[in-house]
Amino acid sequence: MKHECKMPGACQVPAGTREETAMLTLQDCVELSELTEEEILAIAEHEHVPEMVAVEMGNYLTHTASGEKRIKRMICDDMDEARAKGDQRRVTMLKMVLKHFVEHHHSGA
Repeated sequence: MKHECKMPGACQVPAGTREETAMLTLQDCVELSELTEEEILAIAEHEHVPEMVAVEMGNYLTHTASGEKRIKRMICDDMDEARAKGDQRRVTMLKMVLKHFVEHHHSGA
């Protein structure tokens, strides 16, 4: 029996099916989101939340222009913090994350 997703990030599985006992892993959730693992990690770092919470938050934010701008700001804030700590490798990595994000989320530009 096929199930139907009613909204992004929330799927309902019919009761009484074998699927209802299946659990999604963190990696499954990352793959279902519209963000890369690195973008999710930047959100988690910025918001001081676990990765799973960052996946949920990021998935929600990607569906609005203001949310995408907020994610961009989080990545930029993380970059500023890394720069202040003298962590040039992290700054470089976050620049690549930001570049990818802007290329794939047009309203985040």
